[in-house]
Amino acid sequence: MGLRYSDFLPEESFQSWGNYVNALKETPARLVDRVLTRSSVEAELEVKSRSENEMKRTLSWWDLIWFGMGAVIGAGIFVLTGQEARVDAGPAVVISYAISGLSALLSVFCYTEFAVEIPVAGGSFAYLRVELGDFVAFIAAGNILLEYVISGAAVARTWTSYFASLCNHTSDEFRITVHQLAKGYNQLDPIAVGVLAIICAIAVLSTKGSSRLNYIASVVHMLVILFIIICGLIKADTKNYTPFVPFGPRGIFKASAVLFFSYVGFDAVSTMAEETKNPAKDIPIGLVGSMVITTAIYCLMAVTLCLMQPYQTIDLDAPFSRAFESVGLGWAQYIVAAGALKGMTSVLLVSAVGQARYLTHIARTHMMPPWFAKVHMKTGTPINATIVMLAATAVIALFTDLGILANLLSISTLIIFMLVAVALLVRRYYVSGETTTENRNKLIVFLLLIIGSSIAIAAYWGISESGWIAYCIIAPIWFLSTLGLSIFVPQARKPKLWGIPLVPWLPSLSIAINIFLLGSIDKDSFIRFAIWSGFLLVYYFFFGLHASYDTAKEFEGKSKLRIVEEGQVPATRPGLDGGSAPSL
Repeated sequence: MGLRYSDFLPEESFQSWGNYVNALKETPARLVDRVLTRSSVEAELEVKSRSENEMKRTLSWWDLIWFGMGAVIGAGIFVLTGQEARVDAGPAVVISYAISGLSALLSVFCYTEFAVEIPVAGGSFAYLRVELGDFVAFIAAGNILLEYVISGAAVARTWTSYFASLCNHTSDEFRITVHQLAKGYNQLDPIAVGVLAIICAIAVLSTKGSSRLNYIASVVHMLVILFIIICGLIKADTKNYTPFVPFGPRGIFKASAVLFFSYVGFDAVSTMAEETKNPAKDIPIGLVGSMVITTAIYCLMAVTLCLMQPYQTIDLDAPFSRAFESVGLGWAQYIVAAGALKGMTSVLLVSAVGQARYLTHIARTHMMPPWFAKVHMKTGTPINATIVMLAATAVIALFTDLGILANLLSISTLIIFMLVAVALLVRRYYVSGETTTENRNKLIVFLLLIIGSSIAIAAYWGISESGWIAYCIIAPIWFLSTLGLSIFVPQARKPKLWGIPLVPWLPSLSIAINIFLLGSIDKDSFIRFAIWSGFLLVYYFFFGLHASYDTAKEFEGKSKLRIVEEGQVPATRPGLDGGSAPSL
């Protein structure tokens, strides 16, 4: 069947120029409606029907563990470990990995509760939409999609580099130089595009097939990692661990912010909740288990690398390969390169599966054209979303240099993880129509104090290199705010199936650590975040807002309306034309 206009803009606001002009005039009122309107769990489950066919429930906790490790263990550990050990942290890079791992694990707990309670393909987009509203969810989801595309392109180009190393060639020999293009965009990488095309075909055909391929690739990858750790420790020299912290605590945290990229990807597993046989059991085991194993592997590999050679001599491009060469095991570099290729293949595969499901759920709400939400009847996979996302990744991978891509990573993910932790606290302590106005106001105050004190700590860390007095003031504010939330605001909702322990302490700590790591990220990343967010706002104001608003009105009889400001569930609320404006 060919493409139709209704596949992309079926909403009433886009049926004529007159309708569109009227919709634009109503933008302020519609924006207020979308900002203040929260979705519901029932609404998120309801929108699945807009994909025409159900995704197939074929995944177990065992599949999710391997998907989790496949999503995370890839280019980061093989490239960034050497870079951060040599430039920022020294042998203490193992502590940097532990800090990043703790932040990621806290975020995993938050994601797990949401994925169990709201088992849909939308991931953080669906969770934020339920608790913080449409507008925040859209901005967050747009940045997650960008992160997937950019990181996928970076991994694909790195794949070419390691493939060249395995073939005993330089990466430039596998790329095509076009002198007419600007520097940084003039080395075309057809191998990266080819790899992404193969990954796309696998992801489109079957989620279970993707799981099997990922399982095989991950098993081989684990064997190579064991080889690196065992053979590397045999050649260890404890003298290389002195000095342990050559760049001080500031270097450890700076490296931790960069190394967080090595953990990005686990959120893709939460998008597979819709395809999981038993979400209440499989998701907690799969997500938490894969993150614990991954953190342990990262720390062991970091220790191994720094014991094999002095941190000052670690190679920036291929640290593990060159480390084995430096201890007389040059033949091992080929095994390391093969292992890296296996790992990056798994990362690309899981990323392809996850990013398509994000886009699918966004399109179900009509914030993006509903054409992206269609699930193929035979394969049970979102073919349109998968192909489009990987096509965008391939275009960027073909032209853009890895150094440029690296400057665009990390900030979005940390902000999303912070927002998910905030959303979890809102979910536990606020239920529309049940929470009193007094308790709602207390919750708002404590959340603002937790976020504000976390921002103040991160800002002071960035401004002052030796001061400590402000920490003695700000840190207790964070502690007392979290304590106040636990004592003075009763929890309004208990998780039905599985919940994060130690609420509000663990989500509050997740907020603080993610914001603190943001304080160590460079200015260019914040500029990129601002530019992309500006683009998202333009799209949202001219298209996404009106499409989602019309869709909400159309499905008003099937949804529940919750207004953040009122804290109650009215039967109807006047919309722009006197009707009601539900959240769907």
